[in-house]
Amino acid sequence: MSEPFPIPPFAKACKEKAKDAFGASFIHPFVVALADGSLASETFRFYQIQDAKYLESFSDACAILSTKASDPKDKLWLIDAARMSLVVENELHLNYGKKLGYDAKTIADTEPTPNNLAYQNHMVSAALKGSSVEGLSAIAPCPWLYIELGQHLLQKMGTIPNDHPYGDWLRMYSDPGFNEYMKNLLALLQKWADQTDAGTREKAILAFEKSVHYEWMFWDQAWTKQTWHH
Repeated sequence: MSEPFPIPPFAKACKEKAKDAFGASFIHPFVVALADGSLASETFRFYQIQDAKYLESFSDACAILSTKASDPKDKLWLIDAARMSLVVENELHLNYGKKLGYDAKTIADTEPTPNNLAYQNHMVSAALKGSSVEGLSAIAPCPWLYIELGQHLLQKMGTIPNDHPYGDWLRMYSDPGFNEYMKNLLALLQKWADQTDAGTREKAILAFEKSVHYEWMFWDQAWTKQTWHH
């Protein structure tokens, strides 16, 4: 499958390191059930609410990274990315919220699951404490995996039926408009990787790989409806 957006060398190295974990998300039972429409609506509701919690931290990580950018264009792109993750996703969540019976207050009142909290903390910590390239590497897998997954499922299905219960979700992430976003994100990742040393790049690759593992764990926490109880 030809890549829908250019993948510079550093991003290639990140993906290569994490390829097994990256591929594992595609065959997680949650993803399989989501694609074929058999996923229980209460499981999808659980996932959507947890996803909204996660995106608040994704936005935080982008905003923190904008303070580390010296080029105003990069700063602006990261600020826009922070904003977009809240605005675009909010529309999707509110749309499903009406169907599945939740709203902004439900999201605010819900505790993140252990997997979700760990993933959020990993991203924000990498953005705060790590180098700029480490922080950016920690957030890159989320959009990258979703876009690849959305486009992979669309290819597999051919078209998304109008009556598919998760059609809006599938249409959103298979939208080619995201290719431009990924092109910019991976170009910035390369730029920052080029400005640093091999040791820092190695740490950044590990941060990327961790996030890919957390992505799989995110599907899993939704599938099992993970709680804090033993």
